[in-house]
Amino acid sequence: MVSGGRQGQGRQSEHGGAGGGRTGGGPRGRGGPQVHMRRVYEPPGSSDGARVLVDRIWPRGLAKDDVPLDAWLKDVAPSTDLRKWYGHDPDRYGEFAERYRAELADPERGDALDRLLGLAAEGPLTLLTATKDLAHSHARVLMEALTGGE
Repeated sequence: MVSGGRQGQGRQSEHGGAGGGRTGGGPRGRGGPQVHMRRVYEPPGSSDGARVLVDRIWPRGLAKDDVPLDAWLKDVAPSTDLRKWYGHDPDRYGEFAERYRAELADPERGDALDRLLGLAAEGPLTLLTATKDLAHSHARVLMEALTGGE
């Protein structure tokens, strides 16, 4: 299911916060799209641009109306089987990333991935996830796929 439009209350054109999160790609106009990743629990940053939740399951403890985001693209998230196999075990990250990249090539994820590519082409994009360990997350693999990084 791909949902669009702005969700959440209080979405403003200027995002408060320090603009944390990780970034992939270079500045606009220099080497590709600007893609960030951040925990959905963090306040929006001033450089977030489009904010897209890329988890299959809604984050615990958050009301949908309280999360400023532009879309929730469940279909781009890893399959339930892959997510359960991985279990956020850093020792499995390499194989997880390889399996997830293979899943991203599936036609069923194509529309959601194309939507992310389109948003990234329009300006900054922030991938939101509930995952605590961003360095070993599906959001990192997805960011690398969008920016051409490894």
